[in-house]
Amino acid sequence: MGKTVTEKILDDHLVEGDLEPGEEIGIEIDQVLTQDTTGTLVWLQFEALGLDNVQTELAAQYCDHQTYQFDFKNTDDHRFLRSAAGTFGAYFSRPGNGICHNVHRENFAAPGKTLLGSDSHTPTPGGLGQLAIGSGGLDVAVAMGGGAYYIEMPEVVEVRLEGELPEWGTAKDIILEMLRRLSVKGGVGKIFEYTGPGVESLSAPERMTITNMGTELGATSSIFPADEQTKDYLNRVGRGEEYDPLQPDDDADYHDSITIDLSDLEPLIAEPSMPDNVVPVREAAGADVDQVMVGSCTNGAYEDILPVAKMLEGRSINLSTEMIVAPGSKKASEMLAREGWTAELMAAGVNFSEATCGACIGIGHVPGSDSISLRTFNRNFEGRSGIEDDNVYLCSPEVAAASALAGEIVDPRDLDEDLEDPGFEMPDSFEGAEHDIIDPDEAVDDDLIKGPNIGDVPLKDPLGADIEGSTLLRMGDNITTDHIIPATQDILMYRSNIPKLSEFTLSRVDDTFADRALNADGGFLVAGENYGQGSSREHAALCPMFLGIEGVLAQSFARIHKANLFNFGVLPLEIEEDAYENIDQGDDIEVVDNVADAVRSGKEEFTIRVNDDWEATGVLDASERERDILAAGGKLSYVKQQHEDGGAAPADD
Repeated sequence: MGKTVTEKILDDHLVEGDLEPGEEIGIEIDQVLTQDTTGTLVWLQFEALGLDNVQTELAAQYCDHQTYQFDFKNTDDHRFLRSAAGTFGAYFSRPGNGICHNVHRENFAAPGKTLLGSDSHTPTPGGLGQLAIGSGGLDVAVAMGGGAYYIEMPEVVEVRLEGELPEWGTAKDIILEMLRRLSVKGGVGKIFEYTGPGVESLSAPERMTITNMGTELGATSSIFPADEQTKDYLNRVGRGEEYDPLQPDDDADYHDSITIDLSDLEPLIAEPSMPDNVVPVREAAGADVDQVMVGSCTNGAYEDILPVAKMLEGRSINLSTEMIVAPGSKKASEMLAREGWTAELMAAGVNFSEATCGACIGIGHVPGSDSISLRTFNRNFEGRSGIEDDNVYLCSPEVAAASALAGEIVDPRDLDEDLEDPGFEMPDSFEGAEHDIIDPDEAVDDDLIKGPNIGDVPLKDPLGADIEGSTLLRMGDNITTDHIIPATQDILMYRSNIPKLSEFTLSRVDDTFADRALNADGGFLVAGENYGQGSSREHAALCPMFLGIEGVLAQSFARIHKANLFNFGVLPLEIEEDAYENIDQGDDIEVVDNVADAVRSGKEEFTIRVNDDWEATGVLDASERERDILAAGGKLSYVKQQHEDGGAAPADD
């Protein structure tokens, strides 16, 4: 039987396990990336593991989230990250050079390689045929030190594209259609592999819009074949020698298949406040728009902004609407400027932002109260924009530009102007911003520089026999990592100071939680479906652990967050809906079994006693390796102990 593209890459990198869905596998990682909100912990953990230098083919440290440096703490983090990259042998992308996914695809992403990144949108280079996976920072640190990355083998699902996009149809509409069909939980435990004749009509950048936002499906990754479109893009970025053709076999066997006829698509929009709340733009049309933003790692490339510039050339945006362009990379900014498009946009009334994640996580350009913000970003979780009661819509750059002209949400096909579809266009070559990546051989630091805000990584004691405590917080479905640890600038500056950062834990759900947890003698979190979706930030597991949370009882978990709970020694148990409905905040919880022994022995079902009154069952879905990590009190303790016992490199196998 033939192989899928996914299976071919995994087979080439497999160090342990079998490629059977549901089975744990260990794979070799070629490249790693991290960014400034997760990178401080990655390098502190790398240091704590006693490692001297990077062992992967390539490691890249980006500074893209807190580039405005509102506080010396932000600047100190960047200085520490530059020193860590220089000390341990990673590339360093300076603040303002751009978002990690955009800069990585321009400079390093390559077909057939594996990439692990401490950012949930790491799968972006899947549009180039690279198998890229987002994870917690501790997993990145171990992989960077030469250890295998372990994951439950996903189901490989074919997404067969047929036909071609119609006028005003975009790649953003393809992924929005996927979200409309499958929801934010529809990709959990899956890798989406795009095939079919429609693939050939999509350029590599268009493909990367789709793979970037595949994260919103909950997918482990998304990937396209490496073909002539891939080769063309690599030639344009000056890396044609890295092209390696990669196609699925004709008799490749997929677990499931989805078909999308591109010719049937129309402009789509995700209404507040979830990326899967998708409708045709015409159904949302007419709502007044106060703010329009084009950019982010999803639609911030040169080729995403160019159609907007063409649409606005010689025109002006509505006087009631503010419009901002936030490029994904400095290279995109420079190219637009050299070609005169920046001037055209400014003449139309558009403001330019630095190349940063910024507004996507509520840092800068926060919408006004009781307003509508239309964005080409990938997430519109409630409050993520920086104001709790927001109304953020997600759409293509073309819909954004049309709506900025009209001052209201409008399908560009219905805009009352003589406006043609600008189409999709790439430059002959991507040139510019060549001096903002510091090569390891050119490192300006060879020792770690730690400011006063940079602390140590807290460790948890090994798992005990008894786990009990009160239900400190009961939550609903789809609690995101933004709910658990917000990413706004007043909080983000403490990402390397866990005691301080923990004060904000779950503050967007209950601002009394952190104090109550710190004063309690252990405790539990209880949640509904899809707990921990969104960002890969391991702080969402680390801070509850620091506050004394022993376990999380949820109906289901998002993949990366569940792995992070293991990594920091927090017990994740899945419960049935009736148990969830009957547990109240304040109820006393006891996991009856000798927990440490039961975890190590492979026990799957644990008895949960509530108020000494009734019992429920909690299921621990974990591999033998994950159980050992949990019992040790987390992955850092586990890997260090293995290293001490065996004297080997810090591979956690």
